[in-house]
Amino acid sequence: MIARVRGIIESIEEQTVVLRAGGEAAGSESIGSASASGAAGGGMLAGFDVWLEILTPQYVARRLAASVGQPVTFWTKAYLEGQNQGTSFIPRLIGFSTPRERDFFDLFTTVKGIGNRRALRALAEDPGVIAAAVMRSDAKALTQLPEVGKRLAETIIAELKGKVDAFAGLDVEIKGTPKRGGAMPITGVRSGPEEDAVAALMNLGQKRDEAERNIAKVVASAKGTGETDFGARAWTVDELVRAVFASR
Repeated sequence: MIARVRGIIESIEEQTVVLRAGGEAAGSESIGSASASGAAGGGMLAGFDVWLEILTPQYVARRLAASVGQPVTFWTKAYLEGQNQGTSFIPRLIGFSTPRERDFFDLFTTVKGIGNRRALRALAEDPGVIAAAVMRSDAKALTQLPEVGKRLAETIIAELKGKVDAFAGLDVEIKGTPKRGGAMPITGVRSGPEEDAVAALMNLGQKRDEAERNIAKVVASAKGTGETDFGARAWTVDELVRAVFASR
């Protein structure tokens, strides 16, 4: 099972990312995800020039559209895609920005009629936006997603209502940034270090929603200082946790 890959984005075509995983990429910092550790060339793929084709949901591809040539980390899900009516199979790898996004994808594909490929096309909005629509029983909002008609929207609500609450604050715009397509702004976290920092705060006794709000507040505050390099750079988990307690 391939759980995580790190490398340089060579190209993005629709929802397919070609990632050069190996060599210097294994020691590079990532964007919008966890920071890499170790010396350049470190890691399992050191010394190998490996190019991976990674499928991504639409919202992930949109995030990375301007990131060709930059390093990134994907949390991945591997599966076998049937071909020729199941007589042969092709291994596929799906990439996500955080483990929590992968968890949402796994839940979303439990809905009757939604397989991996359909889910990749349908997930044009961040998981938090979709989860919020399910919680509101907003079938009309769900029909704005590709591949989702009225009947499927109602099925999604029926099968996921009560199961998506934990994702309602995940990976959407931080309060104060522009809405996209009228979606509800919900405070959430994006990158790998931010998700790991949330886990660290939970280990220290905070509830998930409290930890997510605290991390999002720290990141938003840094961006609001005008120090764009500081606000945009990849945080470490320790920096985020220390900043949360320093802001109290």
